Parts: sequence; structure tokens; C-alpha cells
Amino acid sequence: MAAINLVRIDDDKNMARFYKLDVQPTLFGEWSLIREWGRIGRAGTVRIEAHPTRGKANLALILKWAEKQRRGYPCVAVDHAAGVAMSWPAAL
Repeated sequence: MAAINLVRIDDDKNMARFYKLDVQPTLFGEWSLIREWGRIGRAGTVRIEAHPTRGKANLALILKWAEKQRRGYPCVAVDHAAGVAMSWPAAL
């Protein structure tokens, strides 16, 4: 699964934030949900949540993604090879 990149920009509020969600295996056979957030252009805060299975880590990712979308973060799909960013759902 590719990382999910969320971006929220509101010029009227001087707001430019990002939120990144990713699921990665650990060295101990578990899976981790890696969350990173902050102001665009600055170093972000990183939190890692360990989960016993990939399914539980994916479920945690989906729940956090839904929460962030409710708070105004549209999804941005990034094609690194083409250097293109598309907003959700146009990325489909």
C-alpha cells in the first residue's frame, strides 16, 4: 500500500498543513502505522503505532484517514515517477 498524503491549505487562515499516513513492517514481525504531520515546508511530528497484524494496521490507517477527511484534509495522490500530484477523487 502506498502512503496517503493529505494536504490542507487555507490562505485566509494562513494555514498550510500536511498529514501523511503509511503502513510499514517492523523488524519484529509486527506492522506499524506511521503518521507524520505539520506545516508544509517544516519538519513534521512523527508518531509510530505498532499493530500485531497488517490488517489491523491498515484498519487504523483507514480510520485515521476518514477522521482527517472529515476535518478538511482532501487526499493528494503523488506519482513520484511523473512528478505529478492529483487531488482526490480525481486521482482515481
